[in-house]
Amino acid sequence: MERKPIQTPDVRDNDTELVTAIQNGATDRFEELVTRYEGKLYNFGLRVCKDASDSEDLVQETFINIFRYLKDFRQETKFKNWMYRIATGVCHRMRRRSKYAPERELSLDEFLPQDLADIDTELPAWAAMPIHQVLNRELGDHLKASVKELPPQYRLVLVLRDMEGFSTDEASEILGITPTNVKVRLHRARLFLREELKGYFHDNQPHTS
Repeated sequence: MERKPIQTPDVRDNDTELVTAIQNGATDRFEELVTRYEGKLYNFGLRVCKDASDSEDLVQETFINIFRYLKDFRQETKFKNWMYRIATGVCHRMRRRSKYAPERELSLDEFLPQDLADIDTELPAWAAMPIHQVLNRELGDHLKASVKELPPQYRLVLVLRDMEGFSTDEASEILGITPTNVKVRLHRARLFLREELKGYFHDNQPHTS
């Protein structure tokens, strides 16, 4: 007799029940929330903060804020989206406290050759791949380093959309910017990565005699 696959519940479906229970006084269950998301937040921190120590601080400060303000969360949006909005706010505050240079804009002119006739209009296959797939391949380390070279505002959009899997509207909600701005920043971030990785792919292409 063929066994039916076990249906595992979507984590997002469990958030409402757990969050409601905590809001109703079951504060001992907050540890479940931490266990559920601390790994995801730590990975998010690694991608946007560049430093393991800062990632740990981001996780800790995010959960402190969640515990402090959870009673006011009306569940008008997904808990995960609300949590990442808090984490993004923590990231911004940490950056302001750091000695890093101020954010800069990525102009499309940075990626265009002087002679417009030299523009390569054909998108290479690798550039259309979801970044979470590319990260599992040989060029993973090179790509991670390139992502960290992005100005923070572009890196956040790229991480939320291409690595964390949020939609344009969700990223807009998390970052507090318009969907149009999300699209513009994501487009420029992808162009930046394309240029950063162009040399890698050129050097690793098989040579034909």
